[in-house]
Amino acid sequence: MLQKITQGCVNLVQKYLPDALIFALILTIIVFIMGMGLTHQTPLAMTVHWWNGFWSLLAFAMQMTLVIVTGSTLAQAPALKKGTKAIASLPKNATQAVFLVSLVSAFACWVNWGFGLVIGALLAKEVARQVKNVDYPLLIAGAYSGLLVWHAGISASIPLTIATSGLGTNFVEQLTGSIVPISETIFSPIGWVTSWFLILTLPLVNRAMHPKLDSEVKAVDPRLLIEEEIIEPDKRSFTTAEKIENSPLLSIIIGVMGIAALVYHFATKGAELDLNVVNFIFLFASIILHGTPKRFLDAVTDAVKGTAGVIVQFPFYAGIMGMMTGQNAEGMSLAIIISQWFVNISTVKTFPLFTFWSAGIVNFFVPSGGGQWAVQGPIMIPAALELGVSPAKASMAVAWGDAWTNMIQPFWALPALGIAGLGARDIMGYCIIDLIYSGIVISIAFLLL
Repeated sequence: MLQKITQGCVNLVQKYLPDALIFALILTIIVFIMGMGLTHQTPLAMTVHWWNGFWSLLAFAMQMTLVIVTGSTLAQAPALKKGTKAIASLPKNATQAVFLVSLVSAFACWVNWGFGLVIGALLAKEVARQVKNVDYPLLIAGAYSGLLVWHAGISASIPLTIATSGLGTNFVEQLTGSIVPISETIFSPIGWVTSWFLILTLPLVNRAMHPKLDSEVKAVDPRLLIEEEIIEPDKRSFTTAEKIENSPLLSIIIGVMGIAALVYHFATKGAELDLNVVNFIFLFASIILHGTPKRFLDAVTDAVKGTAGVIVQFPFYAGIMGMMTGQNAEGMSLAIIISQWFVNISTVKTFPLFTFWSAGIVNFFVPSGGGQWAVQGPIMIPAALELGVSPAKASMAVAWGDAWTNMIQPFWALPALGIAGLGARDIMGYCIIDLIYSGIVISIAFLLL
């Protein structure tokens, strides 16, 4: 039954979902029209909001580009290949392969979302090399599904924000005078129990979606798995410049500096892992493990090929965010209108659930945890306090909603797709099933926990 539903979703997505860039362009037009209709702003005002937001994600786009480049480069290092191959050799059939990739990705994303997003895709690609008759798009969808739990994990931006005193976006502290410790968010039942239930059951859901018939399996394109053979150059004919490029000395010196910087960071700030730290680890591990600058640069050149989607599409999503948050003369924006509508129909019992649903909708247009919190936090926290709902639970509702609809938002899938060599329509049919399943689980959790 599940496989028939899954196949229906896959066929629907394959037929109607356009390329991710076209999706972003269509979404731009929809938000533009909605902004004029619901906030009564002029076409010029909406254009200005779009323009003001268009380049606001440049730094983040560069971070995500480096996620692809550094992750892919590290995966090509000989030592890492051996480790990944060892893990990838564990599954003995296709369903075990999907289960393993989904489980590893979900756990890694709970630890750190950037790390998990890369590791899951890299492991999936290696598993596809070793396991015959595995459905490659489902394998990558399984790797991506781990992102569902990131906003209840230890790198979650909203719980960490409201646990930190003095931040301009700690709306709980501004209204109550107190911070919210992570024991009430990440390690509360709504965080800990829900996330680990999904970590353990999502792999089973993904496994159950795998086609039973070999004729229905979408095998990987062999060209995506080609590994170029490393040919050792003849050092006797090297010029001075080539000797420097192929010398391990520079890599060792720079690598030691990188290690020293990381030791200092963790010694002074504890186990703090943000996207910059993850990229730094991947970058310098790549420099060290590739042995010479030449090998490292060759791997980087190959990895850059998968970054086109992030480079071109992120500015359009930034523009969409600008229109979603752009306010009219009365201080109303599309994001505020959506959030307030859910607040107006809420009771004490249903407020967390409706907040979760509203956050899922807003995330579709504002696919950034920090950006979404800046929009919804000032609305949801005062409403929660007025209704007598715990600010911690309201904050987690926004966090879970932000993570939930990532399953059908190509924005976050682009790094994994870049590594895998696939397009959004290849995996979104499977992701719809994960969206429905996780939505039911999280909704029940907010009603019962």
